[in-house]
Amino acid sequence: MFEKIPEIMREAGKIMLAARGVENEMRAKGEANFVTSYDVEVEKYLFHELGELLPSAVLLGEEEEENHTELIRTRRCLIVDPIDGTTNFIHGFGMSAVSVGVSDCGVMTYGAVYDPYTGVLCHAERGHGTFLQDADGGETPVHVSDRGLADALAGFGTCPYYKDELGEKSFRAVYRLYRRARDVRRGGSAALDLLMTARGILDVFFEYRLSPWDYAAGSLLVTEAGGVITQTDGSPITLDKPCSIFAGNPRAYRELFEAGIL
Repeated sequence: MFEKIPEIMREAGKIMLAARGVENEMRAKGEANFVTSYDVEVEKYLFHELGELLPSAVLLGEEEEENHTELIRTRRCLIVDPIDGTTNFIHGFGMSAVSVGVSDCGVMTYGAVYDPYTGVLCHAERGHGTFLQDADGGETPVHVSDRGLADALAGFGTCPYYKDELGEKSFRAVYRLYRRARDVRRGGSAALDLLMTARGILDVFFEYRLSPWDYAAGSLLVTEAGGVITQTDGSPITLDKPCSIFAGNPRAYRELFEAGIL
């Protein structure tokens, strides 16, 4: 069942790569929060194809008018972000991803993140590790890094629609982090940031508020690669409502948490 998901995601990525005139195809969902016709098209494709694989699963997607997240704790759910990093996608920035997660009664059992611009696809099944899959289906296991905070490349996110509410808090934390780490990066796609954390490219990543479809798949990539993911206060992440995200290799995570920077 899970073996077919990467192939479906690669096909969905072709829709993104073929996109033209994206800025003319967008509309606002809220302040500085946008959706394009391509987000909707990719999600419809994924729901159709994945729905045939998992006909009994509840489909949860970012562009759905009704997201029955209250069912996550009692049902098998497909948690889909068709284009994570929509602002990047609109501007042709080349850092956007397809994210697909499967949860059973609130526990992540499968997650995959695909970057169609580079062809990088990472997937994980609970209890079986995280793997980088090439276009021919070849598998390479990946693992988080072992760098400490002083040598860390740290990722962070700042959703544009919380400029007033959480923006200042975010950048104050980033400055403190910047002074302690080797350097900081903001990619604009939480799914890709978590993928890079799982691969040991980023050593830690945080964002103060994300929705479940932003991090569901990526959370399993991190933990199955030997990493840690919680909310910024150390409590477990939630799949039925938005929360903060703090992920990293165990060493850098512990040092950052103990430093009280976040």
